[in-house]
Amino acid sequence: MTSRVDRTVGKNVSRVDGHAKVTGQAVYVDDLTTPGALFGGTVRSAVARGTLRGIRKDPSFDWTGITVVTAADIPGDNVVALIEDDQPLLAKDAIRHVYEPVALVACDDPVRLQQAIAAITLDVEPLPPVLSIEDAEAKKQIIYGKDNVQKRYVIEHELGGKTIDELILACDVVVTGRYAVHHQEQMYIEPQGMVAHWQEAGEGAEAGVGDGVHVTGSLQCPFYVHKAMKRAFALEGDRVHIGQAVTGGGFGGKEEYPSILAAHAALLSKVAGKPVRMIYGRKEDIEATTKRHPARIEITTGCTKAGELVALKVECAMDGGAYVTLTPVVLSRGILHAAGAYKWKHARIHGWAVATNTPPNGAFRGFGAPQTIWAIERHMDRIAEKLGKDPLTLRQQNLLAIGAVTVTGQTLTQSVGVVECIEKAVKSSDYFAKRAAYAKPSPAAGSRTRTRRGIGAAVFMHGAGFTGSGERRLKGKVQVDLEPGGRLRVRSASTDIGQGTETIFRQIAADAAELPFDTIEIETPNTSNVPDSGPTVASRTVMVVGSIVGKGAKMIADRVRASGTGDFATLADALLAREKKVSTLVEYEPPVAVQWNDDTYRGDAYPCYAWACDIAEVEVDLDTFETKVIGFWAAQDIGKAIHPIMCAGQVEGGTLQAIGWALYENLVMKDGHILNARMTNYVIPTSKDAPPFTTFLVEHPFSGGPSGAKGVGELPMDGGAPAIAAAVEQAIGALCNDLPLLPEDLFRAKSKSQVARS
Repeated sequence: MTSRVDRTVGKNVSRVDGHAKVTGQAVYVDDLTTPGALFGGTVRSAVARGTLRGIRKDPSFDWTGITVVTAADIPGDNVVALIEDDQPLLAKDAIRHVYEPVALVACDDPVRLQQAIAAITLDVEPLPPVLSIEDAEAKKQIIYGKDNVQKRYVIEHELGGKTIDELILACDVVVTGRYAVHHQEQMYIEPQGMVAHWQEAGEGAEAGVGDGVHVTGSLQCPFYVHKAMKRAFALEGDRVHIGQAVTGGGFGGKEEYPSILAAHAALLSKVAGKPVRMIYGRKEDIEATTKRHPARIEITTGCTKAGELVALKVECAMDGGAYVTLTPVVLSRGILHAAGAYKWKHARIHGWAVATNTPPNGAFRGFGAPQTIWAIERHMDRIAEKLGKDPLTLRQQNLLAIGAVTVTGQTLTQSVGVVECIEKAVKSSDYFAKRAAYAKPSPAAGSRTRTRRGIGAAVFMHGAGFTGSGERRLKGKVQVDLEPGGRLRVRSASTDIGQGTETIFRQIAADAAELPFDTIEIETPNTSNVPDSGPTVASRTVMVVGSIVGKGAKMIADRVRASGTGDFATLADALLAREKKVSTLVEYEPPVAVQWNDDTYRGDAYPCYAWACDIAEVEVDLDTFETKVIGFWAAQDIGKAIHPIMCAGQVEGGTLQAIGWALYENLVMKDGHILNARMTNYVIPTSKDAPPFTTFLVEHPFSGGPSGAKGVGELPMDGGAPAIAAAVEQAIGALCNDLPLLPEDLFRAKSKSQVARS
């Protein structure tokens, strides 16, 4: 018999990576010791669009010991293998954005490296650039396909033989609005970095690690990089070895971009015959890497006089930038969340993404949902204003619930905790009383009180896991090994990028196997020793991968206990002595009930949703229009909090990013150039700017997640901005339909508000 082991799921166990990180012992990619390594750098375009005529090396510069490579040196396909093959690793003919990589340079001195980069001149014939969604739609310059459109989706729901315009016109109340959001930089603490080297079979002291190319870096998705490297170097998979160093944040920014940097470092290493380190500085990181997609969303709705939502029409355009990257799936998630957390009898949602000659946009926390949730939440406030209703009351009247049908035809059958989220946030914030109090007239000019307060709410949801049939196609896998002394080793490609995966996987595995927490080990992700469990994205790590981590751990533990009688460690060692290796490979199986049609975009868009209510209270200076968030209440249904403190940290950290997107951050571009590519002028909120947070972890379990857990990482990004905008709007009496809400933006909004409302 084994003694009972205390469960750890739901408890705040110590983070296994905490000590190393707070003491400075954690080894990030820039801390790696790489004897003989060269420093690598990039020669980039200075124009937004053009034809590359040539690359000139200054003959007066001493090129001794310096390696220069171009597209001609790529042994395989000159593409960043992802969704489409439109993006080159190095430009060969066409220049499609400022900062496009054209050549790579390596040498043993970082100062001389920069001198060498400056001694290379690009001969580019400029062409007229396309720099905005509107420019792309005008089609004066065609830079992608026939019409500059990278991807298009349409969702239609219960139209009954009529057009959406006919259904809207038949309604008692019709409201139209236009909403816009801007770029956002991920601004992870640690910039992008990769170290690469090549090893021949049987060569040197590292003969046991496998021949081929070895890359270690700061990344989210090892197998994305693995896929890209196979194409770029025409290699079989067993000759490509991608490992993760300790990673200082990602937020989506280290999902697809590391494939480019890894290939660059590896190409330089191959040509130079030495290891190469490529570590971006902050300026280059901001300029070259992907951002959140800007978007323009136009919404027209019809409802009854009593406030029952009837018909929804959404037209959403996103700016994909110069290359497709992950734009199709960002756009997909965006339109799938465009109806919000509400019941609509009829809907037509049309989304498209266009190409522009700006740096490519890609993954960012929320992945398209923050853009469209911003729009629908702002629009709900517009409807409430026209009806003369409280905005939160209108939302409560029209919420999705168990048994309700979404705009894709999905019937919600479980894990819908949105009502409890609203109840907790409203009660704690005293929302209705404050909303009434702050509705009183503004102070007169010249009065001593020159600030105004407001309070606003947002209600929202976020689909957990890949969209539709994504998980069924991926077939993510986890391996669990039995080790001496009755320990278990979990092998997966799911990376810990600061969110606590290593700790949480240990909790899940320990409880499933009924073993002590400290008997579980998590293998550091490397494509040579872990199966492909899928990328660390889409709020899927705990719900999807965690579920098979638990399943695999239980299978091994059950096998040990079935092998005889005695304590677990003794039985495990005896089993290992007999069989030499005891291991299981578990593949994720989506719930049978989840059915999705990729052609019609109908069915179960996600296995389940996380739900939330955010309430923000602000104070606005009526002279300077500076805005301070003085209170924030977040109630979020995440199914089950595996580690409550880390879950609360995700909620509060994601909300602070949303606050930054709303009130602080503004990427300034001119002619395709980023003008504020430093942390001194691309302003993000710090801990000193964080408001007092009141966080509620609501738990309506999902049967398909470990202990009922759903996703938590992306949800907090979705609601902060519209909640703040509603509060600011109440405070100053101006329409806030576009992000950001900088003081100068609020000043302009205030001056236009009378005309807009009339």
